[in-house]
Amino acid sequence: MTEPSVGAFLAMSEAAVKSADAIELRLDYLSQEDLPALLTELPRRLDEWGKPVIITFRPAEQGGMRSLSLEARLDFWRNLPAVIVERIAYADLELDLIEHLDGRALLPWEKVICSWHNFDRTPGDLPALCGRMLRTPAAVIKVAAKCNRIDDCLSIFECIDLVRPDRKVIALGMGMAGLMTRVLALSRGALLTFGSLSRGAESAPGQPTVDELKTLYRADKLDSETEIYGVVGYPVAHSRSPLMHNAVLTALDRNGVYLPLEVLDVDSFIRDLVRPSTRKLDWKLRGLSVTIPHKLNVMKHLDFIDPVALQIGAVNTIVIEGNKLHGYNTDVNGAMSPLEEIVDLTGRHVAVLGAGGSARAICYGLSRRGARITIHARDQAKARPLAQEFSASVASLDGFKSDAAIIINCTPIGMHGHSEGQSPVPDADLSGVELVYDLVYTPKQTALLAQAERSGCRTLGGLAMLVGQAADQFRLWTGISDMAGVMWKALGGSKE
Repeated sequence: MTEPSVGAFLAMSEAAVKSADAIELRLDYLSQEDLPALLTELPRRLDEWGKPVIITFRPAEQGGMRSLSLEARLDFWRNLPAVIVERIAYADLELDLIEHLDGRALLPWEKVICSWHNFDRTPGDLPALCGRMLRTPAAVIKVAAKCNRIDDCLSIFECIDLVRPDRKVIALGMGMAGLMTRVLALSRGALLTFGSLSRGAESAPGQPTVDELKTLYRADKLDSETEIYGVVGYPVAHSRSPLMHNAVLTALDRNGVYLPLEVLDVDSFIRDLVRPSTRKLDWKLRGLSVTIPHKLNVMKHLDFIDPVALQIGAVNTIVIEGNKLHGYNTDVNGAMSPLEEIVDLTGRHVAVLGAGGSARAICYGLSRRGARITIHARDQAKARPLAQEFSASVASLDGFKSDAAIIINCTPIGMHGHSEGQSPVPDADLSGVELVYDLVYTPKQTALLAQAERSGCRTLGGLAMLVGQAADQFRLWTGISDMAGVMWKALGGSKE
């Protein structure tokens, strides 16, 4: 619990008891003046809560909220009332404090967690440090280190592997790159994992909420046989793919989990974490979604690439078959399927806005369906090779004018965090357009779609493509089709 006042601290604790299996009380969040009042109230609350409780009194230099001298920390633990000590499950004491004690007990050792934190990086000798911690009398060792690369998770998992019948281990990677260590911790034998009560109440960077751990990822239900899927990209924190795929896994009661995997270096990721013959992690990885910026670079690592993905020059789906990595692109069908449910594309004039990777997938799909294509781009020189490949025309995006029946926005203009509130064709007359399709899905109602609705056009938002390509990915991984409805529900809506 991470509130600075006694009242708020206890209120948050009461709320946590209802959702968590155990709670950590971060007493360093309280001032020296407020601490006695909480300690007086605590024995009664511990009896009422009936949940295992960990008490922590962390100094600022190790991630705590108060500047605490070694002597102040020793005094706190020496003077912790026996009525509290006997009621808590564990007390978290830092490694430097325990080594200072040199075997002398401040508390019963069976109640002591020996902890170590690094908020900057994951040192290469982390498993050796865990070995040093195991030589203390503490019943549990805990390490938490910032994962700057997903490869750092390997050291975290190696620490968990040190668990013994008489010594429990907690090992967590902080930061987005370390999220998978938090989700998979219990399944790999860790004593526990940490979650915050709500967004903004995190006690460490990258910490998910308790609800996300239990409901979205089902972290307490995973085991050594769990199938692993994930989205690979940089960044990935914004991705909605975990919402969709985990909803399907839950609906099917399938022993699987889908993780956001923040990957900077896709080459080392494939070698050390993905390919069965070379990976350094024992896990049942079955399939991956691939997003920006790795859709092209990942192709050189694949043993088979579907002809559609080859033609487009991008892979967004990897299926792991034995020791082979198979690549596919589901963006085309994901984008075309919802469009074809509304209009027949044969012979229709379609204006494609943009000339990047998304536009390439769209042009491929349109050309295969007999549409007549005009690519509107600010950089027309960039658009010409694309137009030549798909027998399309080229026109300017600035001062957009077209007699097209359908407009498809393949630019990021209008996207949340990029140019939200803007339209790629702000001054265009859309009154003669039959349908406007915006591949941007955040926000759901973009400026372009609002502009189209005011002009009386039918509209289609980017969530349709997002769900379509995701449902196709799940089919490739598992052979199970028709899960789009579950995915729509997970996104809080219905099919558009």
